[in-house]
Amino acid sequence: MKFFDVYPRFNVNVVRGKGCHVYDDKGQEYLDLYGGHAVISVGHAHPDYVKAISNQVATLGFYSNSVINTMQDELSEKLGQACGYEDYRFFMINSGAEANENAIKLASFYNNRKKMLAFHSSFHGRTTAAARVTDNAKYSPAAYMGFEVTFVDLNDIEAVSKELETKEYAAVIIEGIQGVGGIQVPKDNFMVQLREVTEKTNTVLILDEIQSGYGRSGKFFAHQYAGIKPDMITVAKGIANGLPVSGVLIAPKFDAVPGQLGTTYGGNHLACAAAISVLDIMKRENLVANASRVGEHLIEELKKIKEIKEVRGRGLMIGMEFEQPIKQIREKLLYEQKVFTGVAGQYTIRLLPPLCLTMEQADEFLTRFKKCL
Repeated sequence: MKFFDVYPRFNVNVVRGKGCHVYDDKGQEYLDLYGGHAVISVGHAHPDYVKAISNQVATLGFYSNSVINTMQDELSEKLGQACGYEDYRFFMINSGAEANENAIKLASFYNNRKKMLAFHSSFHGRTTAAARVTDNAKYSPAAYMGFEVTFVDLNDIEAVSKELETKEYAAVIIEGIQGVGGIQVPKDNFMVQLREVTEKTNTVLILDEIQSGYGRSGKFFAHQYAGIKPDMITVAKGIANGLPVSGVLIAPKFDAVPGQLGTTYGGNHLACAAAISVLDIMKRENLVANASRVGEHLIEELKKIKEIKEVRGRGLMIGMEFEQPIKQIREKLLYEQKVFTGVAGQYTIRLLPPLCLTMEQADEFLTRFKKCL
């Protein structure tokens, strides 16, 4: 049997990491400006994180949700304090797609509506409902097509309002910042208007903060730049620095009905230990503020480079769009300058480094990057 390759892969065998660097099987060091799809939040092999998960798995790695696990309460309390949503409840599962599936399900239970509204260039996952609200037809086989979704342009409040006034939509789902779509940032005034029209029409507003959340944007959640509070927020990626953990933050207006939401692995002891450790490290090392400061510096310096058509993003979620395909630039960055980056389409390079990226490391990236242009 052979392993099924999920992505096209570079010819680099990464075997270990530390902070904002990874190392291949030959000992070569690479500067990590991609964080494994925005998953590495507090840095590779952070000693406090390693200690927390090592101690937990040596004690009890897993038991089912049929018993009390006080670590779930500790995690929920610390997350509420960190993000400002202390009156919300936190449901834990395992992946970003699973978080969005549960949010969509809960929205439909709430208002008994069937349709969903999403945005062009969106990405929300590859499972049934998540794939249908993703603006990419190749993720949705014929078996998924009974689920009704309307796509509109990002920032087009007139199109949104026209659809929601029908009162046929269970929910609107939107990314805090579109990641796969090329680091497209919703306008703050659009987000305010979106919140207003969803409240007016009793439509649930789901904020997918899977990539843009957990401090990456320079605020805990990217939607907080607009000063709004959605009905549900989905999180994953950086929540546990590499362990498969996700969750849904749920507003108080939703009733808890036994059996509507359930999970085998979600909220297990090891997952909680990892997620608690991440929040503790983020607080102690001021990583949200660091993402804002270092990200602002990177964006400012990248905007000075004439070869880049446009620089978009907030904090340490940055997109660089070029006139020409970026495949050659990324290959030079990796093989010649030893820097990992990401991609969104053929023309945009994505930067999603660990939130602990220092100003010195940011400047080192800029030096190496300019050599590839």
